[in-house]
Amino acid sequence: MAATKFFCRWIEAFFVLFVQVCVKSEDTDAHKLLYSNGGWYTDTENLIAQPGPCNIDVWDNSLTQQGFLQKYAEKAPVIFRSVTDNSNFRKLCSKSSLVENYGSKEVVLSSANTYSYTKVPVSFQHYVEEILRPQDANTLGNETLYLFGDQNYTEWEPLLDQYIQPPYYLPGHTGALSFGLAGAGTGVPFHFHGPGFGEVIYGRKRWFLYPPDQQPAFNPNRTTLQWLMEKYPQLEESEKPYECTIGPGEIIYFPDRWWHGTLNIDTSVFISKFLAIAPWL
Repeated sequence: MAATKFFCRWIEAFFVLFVQVCVKSEDTDAHKLLYSNGGWYTDTENLIAQPGPCNIDVWDNSLTQQGFLQKYAEKAPVIFRSVTDNSNFRKLCSKSSLVENYGSKEVVLSSANTYSYTKVPVSFQHYVEEILRPQDANTLGNETLYLFGDQNYTEWEPLLDQYIQPPYYLPGHTGALSFGLAGAGTGVPFHFHGPGFGEVIYGRKRWFLYPPDQQPAFNPNRTTLQWLMEKYPQLEESEKPYECTIGPGEIIYFPDRWWHGTLNIDTSVFISKFLAIAPWL
């Protein structure tokens, strides 16, 4: 009997120690990173770019639609936090889930420069396993292939239909979704088009923006990473952009014809909603 009690106490002590070790390990940053990035892990040694300051207004869902129209729709960018819950969509965008469901589907990669002339069709699995990687600081934009928006919408519709879109809108406009996946250090140099929203699903994305009448000085074939390393440190205070780094569940809105460049801090999964005047109006 004494031996049995000793054995039971030993098992109990071992179990308690095991739980304590597991809980402690779960509290580490490495563990949180491993289980919060959906499998889109990037070694920290490959993270060249880092988040920067944020000088853009940040709102939660206390901003009304009327407030959005009055303060930002045509005037300034804005960041939204906790205005939607895309946790289910995020699960569907894990690496294992996307490769399983869309690995054989063809996607079209674009060169990561301002004009993106190069288009390369590959399977999604080939892109993930053979092409997707951190950006080299010396690689030019036309040498970098980037997945953003060039998918067969019918094939990807089951995924995109699960995305909960931002609750704010521009009257008289319709929206189109574009899904993206890109490596750490990649991004699109400065360009402009109609207004839109951009949400990060996994990773972190740093945004740089200028008003329509303040065209930034940049080489359209140099990457955003190169611009950050070469030009950004030389900017006078009056030349600095609006900027902010957003993470999972955060959304940025940019008005019509605002210059913007992006930089993925980590391997990033993201989705944008581009707005255009409804053709039937």
